Amino acid sequence: MAISMGGGGGSDAPMNDMNTTPLIDVMLVLLIMFIITIPPQTHAVKLDLPPPNPNPSNVDPVFNQVDIDFLSNIYWNKTEVDLPTLRSYMRQAAEMPTQPELRLRPEGLAKYEVVDKVMAEAQQAGLTKMGFVGNEAYAN
Repeated sequence: MAISMGGGGGSDAPMNDMNTTPLIDVMLVLLIMFIITIPPQTHAVKLDLPPPNPNPSNVDPVFNQVDIDFLSNIYWNKTEVDLPTLRSYMRQAAEMPTQPELRLRPEGLAKYEVVDKVMAEAQQAGLTKMGFVGNEAYAN
C-alpha cells in the first residue's frame, strides 16, 4: 500500500524518491571514525650528532669577519673595504694552510644583492668554512 502526499486533487501514484538521510548519517560516522584512527603525522629530521667533547679546547679559532651595513658598506675585520680589496683578502685567506673561518654578519636592513655578491666572492675565492653570525637577533 503506497502513501500519497499532497493535496486532495493529486494522483494516487507511489513516491519514487529515496530517503538519503540515513545514508548521509552513516557516511559522516565512517568519516569521523577514519579521522580518529589515522595516526598523527610527525615531522622529524633524524641527525647523527657527534658525541659531546668532555675536554673543550681553549684555543680560539682563527676567523675573519665580514660586516655589511644598511648603506652597502663592506667591512673586513672592522675595516671598510671595497669589493676588489675584499676579493684579494678572501683569496689570501683561502691560500693559507689552515683556512680560517669566514663569519658573515649582515645588518637587518642590508641589501640582499650585496650579501649575495659577498657570498659569491667567498665561493669563487675557494673559502669552504663560512658561517652567519648574529642571526639570533632576528629570531623574534
